[in-house]
Amino acid sequence: MSTFKEGLQDVVAATSSICFIDGDQGVLSYRGIDIHDLAEKSSFEEVCYLLWFGKLPQRKELDHLTEELARNRAVPEEVFHLMRRFPKDANPMDVLRTAVSALGLYDPDRQTGSAEANLRKTYRLTGQVATITAAIDRIRSGKDPLSPDTSLKHAANFVYMLTGKKPTPTAEKAFDVALILHADHEFNASTFAGRVTAGTLSDMHSAVTSAIGTLKGPLHGGANIDVMRMLLEIGEVNKVETYLENALASKKKISGFGHRVYNTEDPRATHLRKMSHDLCQSSGNGKWFEMSRMIEEIMKREKNINANVDFYSATVYYNLGVAVDLFTPIFAVSRISGWTAHILEQLENNRLIRPRAEYLGPQYPARYIPLSER
Repeated sequence: MSTFKEGLQDVVAATSSICFIDGDQGVLSYRGIDIHDLAEKSSFEEVCYLLWFGKLPQRKELDHLTEELARNRAVPEEVFHLMRRFPKDANPMDVLRTAVSALGLYDPDRQTGSAEANLRKTYRLTGQVATITAAIDRIRSGKDPLSPDTSLKHAANFVYMLTGKKPTPTAEKAFDVALILHADHEFNASTFAGRVTAGTLSDMHSAVTSAIGTLKGPLHGGANIDVMRMLLEIGEVNKVETYLENALASKKKISGFGHRVYNTEDPRATHLRKMSHDLCQSSGNGKWFEMSRMIEEIMKREKNINANVDFYSATVYYNLGVAVDLFTPIFAVSRISGWTAHILEQLENNRLIRPRAEYLGPQYPARYIPLSER
């Protein structure tokens, strides 16, 4: 058997042409295009096309995809009816997971797993995950979900469905960039879970449900929630140093720092830092960025570890008016594009994913002891 690697670290499980990461150089690219170029020049719709079709779209192709995503945002009323029956204090990720699973029951292509049907499911799920996430907050607040506005782009429409107001250009751009930055990250835990499910030739909705269940874990998608809760607990700029000093002395983990892949700065954090600064300043909540910057500097000085994608995304989402416990579902609003890209790729040349375990139990053959002798 191959050498055992705990947590499958650095084990190559399959080939992929979707995402490239160089952790030593701080490189992240989608289909070979640097994340910095995409964040500065692209849009979420264009990135979706890139992930799904392997190339940047022509104008007509981009317009068609944009129309398809807008046209497929509606969620069956039966799913909303189900969501209204959930406990008001349910974890939003549990609600999202269950609602996406229920979508599979009402999908027009539920009886087929052809390549064409799976592409249509990809369009629907990308639109519907955003609609469901916005509806989670409205339903638990006793409000009805808002109908999608097909005249708005994906990022702007989500903010509208969540808040009831069309976003400012600054807010729309910030959320669009955040969607781009979170769209894919190679064989992360949730993506790999989705590919494992797809590899059994299960359906698209089951594979995405597996991915959502995996994303729920605080070691994967929930770290930015912990970051914002930490900032809220600290409360003021002049309390940062004392809080960090006590936390580090007691060996408390500081969320939002370090990454399994990157040995240098997470390239996504570069953009989110600037977005956090701009949004905090424009909203009059500059202290959140100032506190974040102080924490980052202390962690770099004391522990020599860098902020990751979760650290500054916390204040970005908070200043967009997003409830803290919705941060992880919003991760899914973006990552659905990468999950579906990987599911489609898995199915193109499918092989069941079935690793082995290094057995550490009693040595074979162990004697069976009859019940009367135990």
